Amino acid sequence: MLPLYTYLIYLLSGLALVAVFAAIYTRVTPFAEIALIRQGCLAAALSFGGALLGFSLTLAASAIIHASYPMFLLWAATAMLVQLLAYALLSRLLPQMNQALIENNVAMGALMGTVSLVVGVINAACLS
Repeated sequence: MLPLYTYLIYLLSGLALVAVFAAIYTRVTPFAEIALIRQGCLAAALSFGGALLGFSLTLAASAIIHASYPMFLLWAATAMLVQLLAYALLSRLLPQMNQALIENNVAMGALMGTVSLVVGVINAACLS
């Protein structure tokens, strides 16, 4: 019964952490991703999806590599911070990025999503 219990704890915690990250990320960015996505803005979907995937990659690596639940939570917090810093840095390097996303510039959304994925992959790899 213990492996099933551990699995459920990590699964439910992981899903809750993704929800927390999504809530924080949408508060930090100056545009309403969910509203834009509901309006059919592909750029917002690519950007937000990449951020969620990038965060989730580190979360998954943490669950695989670290048996300790407190370490899992610590790496989740670190992954959140790293993803938010990546967004902040990218928005400084590309000052027109936020407006381009609002205007449904798919190329900009794809770039934002890809940067989030790249950061997540590198972050996840650093856990080993």
